Amino acid sequence: MAFEDLTGRFQMALRRLTGKSKLTEKDIDEMMREVRLSLLEADVNYKVVKEFTEDVKKLAYGEKILKGLKPGEQVVKIVNDELTKLMGEEAVELALKHDGLSVILMVGLQGAGKTTTAGKLANLIRKKHNKKPMLIAADVYRPAAIEQLQTVGQQLNIEVYEEGLIEPDTIVKNGLAYAKDKGYDLVIVDTAGRLHIDDSMMDEIKRIEKLAKPDEVLLTVDAMTGQDAVNVADTFNQALHITGCILTKLDGDTRGGAALSIRKITGVPIKFSGTGEKLEDIEVFHPERMASRILGMGDILSLVEKATEEIDEDEALSMMEKMMTGKFNYNDLLKQMKMIKRMGKFSGIMKMMPGMKNLGNMDKIDDKQLEYIEAIVGSMTEEERKKPELVNRSSSRRNRIANGSGRSYSEINKLVQMLEKQQTMMRRMQGMNPSSLESMAKGNFEPKQSRSERRNKMKKKGGFRF
Repeated sequence: MAFEDLTGRFQMALRRLTGKSKLTEKDIDEMMREVRLSLLEADVNYKVVKEFTEDVKKLAYGEKILKGLKPGEQVVKIVNDELTKLMGEEAVELALKHDGLSVILMVGLQGAGKTTTAGKLANLIRKKHNKKPMLIAADVYRPAAIEQLQTVGQQLNIEVYEEGLIEPDTIVKNGLAYAKDKGYDLVIVDTAGRLHIDDSMMDEIKRIEKLAKPDEVLLTVDAMTGQDAVNVADTFNQALHITGCILTKLDGDTRGGAALSIRKITGVPIKFSGTGEKLEDIEVFHPERMASRILGMGDILSLVEKATEEIDEDEALSMMEKMMTGKFNYNDLLKQMKMIKRMGKFSGIMKMMPGMKNLGNMDKIDDKQLEYIEAIVGSMTEEERKKPELVNRSSSRRNRIANGSGRSYSEINKLVQMLEKQQTMMRRMQGMNPSSLESMAKGNFEPKQSRSERRNKMKKKGGFRF
């Protein structure tokens, strides 16, 4: 995942300060040295690193920090705020027309994922802005580019306009006329990329831009190219009026330097980020949330949004009510797993939760585990799914389920324990006061008991003496 190493280095540097009651300038200097090295290793532009570290240092040297309460936490806030500022402070919305046809021109180098991203974006805008999108296949040079866009369109049930291998200008002109005639209110034009920037490429895109008069010109940039991504953005921005960037492959093994450099160097905002291979794996780029992720503080807002989009509210409430009554069974567990699957990769979801990044090896979480659980539950009888205690008490039932699902006996035991833990936790939560619930939310899963609770517990055990 992007920023993995950067997050680790940042956390190590900041951890040295957070426990201290007082800070010296030497403490801040040592921390900033680590931060500077972390950013350079993440392939962030040198000028950006220099300016960022100087700004943080200047603010951290303030009297309030050096003499204030919890100075380490205040430094973390400064770093978070400056990272947010570096990436643009706020998410930048698309400039779409309220009425009439909106046009988005997709540009970029070959291999950045432009064609797939065009489909992802059309799908996202259709969901969020209730638009009726159409795609125009204007890449007539790359082998199978038109077929690729058509495949994406078919998967998303979005029409793709194409005229084969003729002049791109003609395809775009005719495609826009067709979209207006058929009542489409959004057109996304997939233009040709090249392996490198050349004059003929730029001339062609300039002609298409002049012809299409797009509301947005979005540059698709491969985040794995590091500082080269910034150079590409700068060159395109000089030739065209680039209104925004889409960073692709942020889910890959990338150092993430492009995300921290593009806005500062080019002035072009990052509007979206590609977070996976599925056609739903694209999200609005929120600088403040990305800064929080980089510092390992999670991204609860994005997690909530993802859940809201993918999970039906009534379905979620019904599930919660079932859990709180303590009647949670294997059918319910299976529904819960399917909800999680709809939200995306399990490892990606866990990384959005505060503190989970600290557990390490998050990328090693096997998303196939959810499929294995489905296989195990599918091998149970209907009665066993409804009454978990039948499986809990019988080793012969577990053996039969293991053989039927093709999973090991130990995996069946783990699933039994997982369900028991959920039931136990929900029973605990039923009798807890608000302060105890808050303690659990912070990760203290063994809530502190009151004196009367401990007294009653000891009485039951027979171990309390007056």
